[in-house]
Amino acid sequence: MNRRVSIYDTTLRDGSQAEEITLNLDDKLLIAKKLDELGVHYIEGGWPGSNPTDRQFFKEIKGVRLVNAALAAFGSTHAAKNAAENDANLKALVESKAQVATIVGKTWDLHVKEALRIPLERNLELIRDSVEFLKPHFKEVFFDAEHFFDAFQATPDYALACLKAAHEAGADMLVLCDTNGGILPQDLAPAMTAVRAALPGAALSFHGHNDSGVAVANSIEAVRLGASQIQGTINGYGERCGNADLCSVIPILEQKMGIGCLPEGKLSMLTSASHYVAEVCNLRPFMRQPFVGRSAFAHKGGIHVSAVLRNARTYEHVQPESVGNVQRIILSDLAGRSNILAMARRYYKDLDKDDPCVEALLAEIKEREAQGYEYSAAEASFMLIFFRTMGWSKSYFDLVNFRVLDGKRGGEQPISEATVQIRVKGRIVHTAADGAGPVNALDNALRKALCDAYPHLNEMKLMDFKVRVLSGYIRDTGGTASNVRVLIESGDKTEKWTTVGLSHNIIAASWQALVDSFVYKLFKDDPQKWPQKTDL
Repeated sequence: MNRRVSIYDTTLRDGSQAEEITLNLDDKLLIAKKLDELGVHYIEGGWPGSNPTDRQFFKEIKGVRLVNAALAAFGSTHAAKNAAENDANLKALVESKAQVATIVGKTWDLHVKEALRIPLERNLELIRDSVEFLKPHFKEVFFDAEHFFDAFQATPDYALACLKAAHEAGADMLVLCDTNGGILPQDLAPAMTAVRAALPGAALSFHGHNDSGVAVANSIEAVRLGASQIQGTINGYGERCGNADLCSVIPILEQKMGIGCLPEGKLSMLTSASHYVAEVCNLRPFMRQPFVGRSAFAHKGGIHVSAVLRNARTYEHVQPESVGNVQRIILSDLAGRSNILAMARRYYKDLDKDDPCVEALLAEIKEREAQGYEYSAAEASFMLIFFRTMGWSKSYFDLVNFRVLDGKRGGEQPISEATVQIRVKGRIVHTAADGAGPVNALDNALRKALCDAYPHLNEMKLMDFKVRVLSGYIRDTGGTASNVRVLIESGDKTEKWTTVGLSHNIIAASWQALVDSFVYKLFKDDPQKWPQKTDL
């Protein structure tokens, strides 16, 4: 990798503008540490002149030792009514004590006339004076050319004049922004070629939004055209349709183009960093996200699985491990023998394709999915069936009976109470618990009955609950008597898993999924669950 491109992460500023994301100070500090661990070159911490949280962030981050990343503070060119040295926004940047200042300025005459309502020449003064004021206070000053590509298409001479003003004032990086996200890859070449011709010594960066779904493609094209820096966010978070997703940009540059982005050995941290940021942002990771999504290297069709087992390159464009992901073989009604064999190999046993267990498991999965079970979405429930078919399952407890009571009095909130009788370790345990709804009451009662015998169940919690009404399946009579499918996501300190239940009775379906979630936890933590792995 002879050529290198620097990565400028703006998750803490641009990413936090997504409508689902609200980051507090602790969240921002956690994400900053993870980004530095990943090895990005720049972390944009926020806009200290705009809100107290960002100002406090720059104070607190001083106590954090960043090993790989330089900290950038974001702001704008000074107000037209002020001189640069009297502008509160620029002063806040200086007070942040960040190593880098990034300021955004107008380059589109439409915005200068309609938004700022100042003469075009005055806008050039704002750019020039702001950069000159900041230069003595920072190691580097970057100029974000807002709406640059729209500006170039409308009035190319003025757009270039704005860049020239920043460059001559000492800007270390000119950031060409597709602020509206409407530019297509073929639109980049005319603009970037003109910039390089007009300012041959200028370092160029690209900042893309995803409103046309091509922010990653534009970022890659910008690098091909000479950009030495790419700005984006983890998981593509950002306002409207988001920003360029660094979780795609980075591996494409490194693995497909041979252009270095991260320190040696850091690319394999990409998936864990993606999921970590999603968790801190309180968002579910996107399953079908390229490179780092849970489904990115998942194989469901039997023909695909058979080919992948012979040579992963047949259906995988990069090695999953290179980005910290894993190959997954999914069982469903599309499954073939190869899926079963791959799952068996994954769990410590080499099966012959003619083993009776293979045919029995395949038939059971296809029958259950015909009824409405969904094992591609509930891998933990499938694994329990798989273990049972392989003869590896254990009985941790047995149901004697359960009962759920729901009631409501007048204007009061509804109440739910569950009673559970189970046989566990040779004795009958009878418990009752209330909860916020019948499923929560069942969860509380079952947990209460089991935790004396299995204290580590206290580590487990239910994280998500989904119900879908099915039509067209076996025994479905329609309407309120339809079958329902329940998916429950559970988790502990090491992993998450999903289980499924199916019945025309929503409580019965919930009980199935609930029991599977507990049994999976018990099974995965049981050191005696299966024989030692053999050499395959």
